[in-house]
Amino acid sequence: MRVAIAKSNCYVPCRPHRHYHKRLVAKMKINGNSIRPGMIIEHKGNLWRAVKSQTTQPGKGGAYNQVELKNLRDGSKLNERFRAAQDVERVRLDEKPYQFLYADDEQLTFMDTENYEQVTLNIKVLGEASAFLQDGMEVMIQSYEGEVLYATLPDTVVVSVTETEPVVKGQTAASSFKPAVLANGLRTMVPPHIESGTEIIINTADGSYAERAKT
Repeated sequence: MRVAIAKSNCYVPCRPHRHYHKRLVAKMKINGNSIRPGMIIEHKGNLWRAVKSQTTQPGKGGAYNQVELKNLRDGSKLNERFRAAQDVERVRLDEKPYQFLYADDEQLTFMDTENYEQVTLNIKVLGEASAFLQDGMEVMIQSYEGEVLYATLPDTVVVSVTETEPVVKGQTAASSFKPAVLANGLRTMVPPHIESGTEIIINTADGSYAERAKT
C-alpha cells in the first residue's frame, strides 16, 4: 500500500540547492580520537555514522573516544572505544539533492528532479526522522559507490501540535516544558504557552522544539 508520510509540504529548507552537487567519494585515515558526530567511518566491514562522541581521560592509561555509531545500511547501533593510536578510515559520501515522493510499506522513494530517476531507501535507516518527511521535501541523498545509504532532511520542519496540556495563565518558565503530540504522531516537549493546533518548528535531528512558527 502506498502511503505518503505527510500531506503538508510546508518546511524550512536549510540544505544546499540542486546546483550544489558534491562528489566527494573518498577515504582518508584519521585517528580514533578525531571521530566527531556526523562523520562517516568504515568499521568492521560496514559504513557507520558517528552519532555521539565523548573523549574520556581515565586515571590510568591513555585517553579514548567513546563513540555511538549508527549503521548506514540497516540502522543498527554500536558503541565503541577508539584510541588515538588507532587508525580509522573516514569515508566521504557522494551527496545530491532529491525530492521525497512517498512511502510504500518499508521503502521511501525519492526522485532526482534533474533526470527524474527514482531511488529507494529503507525506512529503518532514517528511524524516527522519517516521520518528518513531507510531500515534495528536498533532502540530500548520500551514496557510496552507487549504493544509496542515507537521506539528510532539512535541519528544521514546521509541524502542528495536535495534543498538549491547556495553557495555564501566568506559567511562562522555560523549565516547565510540557509534553505534546505532533501531527506526525511523534512526541516532544514544548513551552507552556503552546496550545493544541499551534504550528511549531522542530529540529529533525532529535525531534526537539526550536520555536513557534511565524504565522
